[in-house]
Amino acid sequence: MILQLNPTIPVITPKGRAQAVALIDYGPEHDLIWVCFLDSNGQCWSYRNAEIRGEKNLTMGRKGEYCGQI
Repeated sequence: MILQLNPTIPVITPKGRAQAVALIDYGPEHDLIWVCFLDSNGQCWSYRNAEIRGEKNLTMGRKGEYCGQI
C-alpha cells in the first residue's frame, strides 16, 4: 500500500533534512518505507522507519534533542 502524505512531513534523515511525501507499507513483516525529498538538493531517497526522525516541533512536544542523531 502507498499513502501520499498531504501535507508533507518534515523529517531528519541520515542524509539531512527532508520532506516525507509518501509512506509505503509492504505488510506486517516489513518496516514502513518513507519516501523523502532532501531539502539540500532535491534528491529522492527511501528510508526504513528506524532511519528517520521527526523534526523539532514544540507544538507537538518534540524539542529536538535527537535531531540529527541517527
